Amino acid sequence: MAEFLEATGVTGPASSRRYLWTDAYAVCNLLGFHRRTEDPSYLALARRLVDEVHRVLGGHRDDDSARGRLGGLTEAEALRRPTAAGLRIGKPLPERTPHERHDARREWERDGQYFHYLTKWVHALVRMREETGEARYGEWAAELILAAHRGFTYVDRSGEKRMFWKMSIDLSRPLVTSMGAHDPQDGLVACLEARTSVVDQVSESRLGELDAAAADFRGMGDRLDWATEDPLGIGGLLDDAARLTRLVFRHGVKRRDLLRRFLSESERSLFTFSRMPLLARPASERLAFRELGLSIGMHGLELVRNFAADDRALDEPFRRVLRYAPLAVRIDEFWSDESNRRNETWTDQADINDVMLATALAPAGHFGS
Repeated sequence: MAEFLEATGVTGPASSRRYLWTDAYAVCNLLGFHRRTEDPSYLALARRLVDEVHRVLGGHRDDDSARGRLGGLTEAEALRRPTAAGLRIGKPLPERTPHERHDARREWERDGQYFHYLTKWVHALVRMREETGEARYGEWAAELILAAHRGFTYVDRSGEKRMFWKMSIDLSRPLVTSMGAHDPQDGLVACLEARTSVVDQVSESRLGELDAAAADFRGMGDRLDWATEDPLGIGGLLDDAARLTRLVFRHGVKRRDLLRRFLSESERSLFTFSRMPLLARPASERLAFRELGLSIGMHGLELVRNFAADDRALDEPFRRVLRYAPLAVRIDEFWSDESNRRNETWTDQADINDVMLATALAPAGHFGS
């Protein structure tokens, strides 16, 4: 984490290099270090990183013809409402123009807004609200998930609500029109987290907006098959299950049926993944951050396991999923080996790999446990 913070300009003289997914995990890691050590410098770094993300990714790119803050906000408005128009991904290349041909491979390196990155940042802001007690972080989380709901959801020709996978920086047009299989579930959990963080501080109308968005996400997610062979996708299911467990048992959110489905789909996915040869391959044939996503999710479920120990309907599903916990141990041990981190598959994406390995090894900050 120290190397990441210095290399990306949070500490030291380097220019600020922000990437929303990585920074969301980094904020949570710093909060975990603060709770573990009671060293105030970690909390100060978390605050600084949040502010840097909002400053850099809440504004247009330096190479963009558009200028200023996203959504046309003034600088003063952006300080008060930094998430009102979403946040850029932070990819190295400019977004595709309206007249430019779509290139699927090149699109991975182009900027824009990803829904599943916005939900990661919602979670980071909720964790900031929990650790600092400052209402503004919860308000920013709620405003962000509502902006994402408005920007990414639409009604198709059959009258059903759907989502785009990737939007332009200004949320005016889709860049990838397909719907991510897990985006609605991520949106639902983010809505529930944001609502919990602002329930005592915002109007009934704002809570109603969050409830309506949650209902939309639930309706879209119910129509999808959540099972996946992708370790990062499995990790997303586990991560959502762990966070939802906290909401159900610590905050009284009535979503046990949803939690049971997360656990069931995670088990089904893990059964398939455990029979695949991926974890036996050399580092040159593996992508660390995708595997570390699975590890983080599994560790999160281990951290919240005791919440459901006395719940008969949930205890057995938890046990069935946690039978696959040795997969996380294998992943952690493999990528903790420095020789495996010398490979280009690691070094080419060192920021995200470093931060997610830190989360896997010290997951309490991410899950608030």
